Amino acid sequence: MADARAAVGRVIFGQDAVIDETLITLLAGGHALLIGVPGLAKTRLVQTLGVVLGLDDRRVQFTPDLMPADILGSEVLEETASGGRAFRFIQGPVFCQLLMADEINRASPRTQSALLQAMQEHKVSIAGHYHDLPAPFHVLATQNPLEQEGTYPLPEAQLDRFLMQIDVGYPDIEAERRMLIATTGNAEDRPAPVMSATELLAAQALVRRLPVGEAVVDAILALVRAGRRETTQLDAVRRHVAWGPGPRAAQALMLAARARALLEGRLAPSVDDVVALAPPVLRHRMALNFSARADGVTVDTVIARLIEVVG
Repeated sequence: MADARAAVGRVIFGQDAVIDETLITLLAGGHALLIGVPGLAKTRLVQTLGVVLGLDDRRVQFTPDLMPADILGSEVLEETASGGRAFRFIQGPVFCQLLMADEINRASPRTQSALLQAMQEHKVSIAGHYHDLPAPFHVLATQNPLEQEGTYPLPEAQLDRFLMQIDVGYPDIEAERRMLIATTGNAEDRPAPVMSATELLAAQALVRRLPVGEAVVDAILALVRAGRRETTQLDAVRRHVAWGPGPRAAQALMLAARARALLEGRLAPSVDDVVALAPPVLRHRMALNFSARADGVTVDTVIARLIEVVG
């Protein structure tokens, strides 16, 4: 995976943390929600990952008029050689290994729910029949945090299916300088494959076999349970949190910590891995109340207080 990280870094400039968190998501077998303003190479990142990891990737631009059949596929009535008629299923773009759902919050709830089944079950149902998706199957969805008019916020159940919410920020000045020089000339670096889908599946299986110490398990439980009003000892959580992370957050932290250790060449995760991954794993699994908004408290502020519990 170190070779994959280096290969992506040669094409995507100034987004080292985003690259690492995305690779961790894929290593853990999950899906990621990329949030950032336009022009920060989110689409290019997904396309580059598809090439570098040897995955069949597709891109769907989500719009309000996008229907479930536009991404899942549909059945068409055809005439057979014998003169009869039969339905034939035509696969949609979701039948790939790496799907980019661009501006996912612009699709209607009906289309969002269709994608939710694919994300959770890795299969889709058409006319009462189930169709398995390829393995591995990952969704990297994007959202624009600036323009919310005409969008449909993702329901909490679907947000919880994303292993991480990765916030994509602006690159620093040196990275932006390199990007300007590299992308506006006659020749531009192209990504090269360094892995295959089979190797990625093997790496995902290895992640689940990594041993986890009791200190890491205790840190994950302490962090997640401190974020719930029902089990916390923190006054800030009781005053500002409407609902906290569920058990799936603990599962996500466990898998992500293992994947981060493997990405960095270690054979077991540490508490530092849990602390580093707490923000992207928890920020979309918590909601604040009106009191928090009035006091100027953000989700990241609350997560920083939770980290102090295990720090």
